[in-house]
Amino acid sequence: MPTLLELTADIVSAHVSNKQMTSDEMLQELQKVHASLKSLESGASIEPEQPKQLTIKQAFKKDEVICMICSKGGFKTLKRHLALAHDLKPGQYRKQFNIPSSISLTAKSYSESRRQMAVDKGLGEGLAKARELRAAKVKEKAPVPVVRVKPAVPAVKVKAAIPAVRKKAAVPAVKHKAAVPAKVQEARLGKQ
Repeated sequence: MPTLLELTADIVSAHVSNKQMTSDEMLQELQKVHASLKSLESGASIEPEQPKQLTIKQAFKKDEVICMICSKGGFKTLKRHLALAHDLKPGQYRKQFNIPSSISLTAKSYSESRRQMAVDKGLGEGLAKARELRAAKVKEKAPVPVVRVKPAVPAVKVKAAIPAVRKKAAVPAVKHKAAVPAKVQEARLGKQ
């Protein structure tokens, strides 16, 4: 049966083969694994180590960024780690730990090196020209006031009231003209 030291060495060597570690990190890992195996051998229960709470200042250093959820460090940027390990978007992470938007989720040295690379390539000049062109176009156009239209509320159809039935006014009796005497009629016809 392998000894405690042999088991510790096997576990740590398997861990190191999957992740790059400094000699200090490897030494700490050996100590943690050995202590855990020793406590298991003696029958004591092992409580999982709770990650310590980091302040924003501790988490965002010049050369690295440390995840405030799992306390893993050495990241240049947190976006990928948050998506893969914690299924979080940067906005959700900021909200969870009250990180202001003025603080970048990248290491300061990484941001500075990316900025310098963009300046060296002349990317800033192109951006400045594009902004000038956009500003000139905006000045040419008269500002259009924004009119907000409220969405139409569907009209509620109300059935019209049934009109009251009006009684027709009494029709006046038509008086028939008296028959024209034949003599008068002949006289009229003759004049024509």
